[in-house]
Amino acid sequence: MKKIIAFAGSNSSTSINKQLASYAASQVSNTTVTVLDLNDFELPMYGSDHEKEYGIPQAAHDFLEHIKNSDGIVVSLAEHNGAYAAVFKNIYDWMSRIDGKLWNDKPMLLMATSPGGRGGQTVLGIASNTFPRMGANLISTFSLPGFNANFSEDVIVDSDLRSTFENAVTAFEEAL
Repeated sequence: MKKIIAFAGSNSSTSINKQLASYAASQVSNTTVTVLDLNDFELPMYGSDHEKEYGIPQAAHDFLEHIKNSDGIVVSLAEHNGAYAAVFKNIYDWMSRIDGKLWNDKPMLLMATSPGGRGGQTVLGIASNTFPRMGANLISTFSLPGFNANFSEDVIVDSDLRSTFENAVTAFEEAL
């Protein structure tokens, strides 16, 4: 059985991106899913001076080990002001100091959602462009606009969006 990890690029206790990542991972057959919470990997704000004085925090090593020990990654990124949420950017920066190819060529389903009509497409575009340079094996992407209207009781309500989502999950599943 394949092991996948799922997480949101958010530290919100009510993260809609965590809901989407967890839901997507649950749709992948024959897997064991571990849902990670960025709140469990508390890190100081990355800075070269901090790294020189204290080294790389254990929490960054721990998160990277989850990636290395998985067979695939499901991530849904929160979009803050058109970019990554600070908490995700911070752990991403710390892990890149350990391994520049931090995604370890693991198959990845990359997603984003938001309450608005663009569904996190800006941050999804940024990540789609940069993650492969950092070792991501980007299999498929999915954006869910209007989360509150289009996601209800663990199902994507809109049939066109649901079909696009299912195709993305199937492609990811086949790559594992």
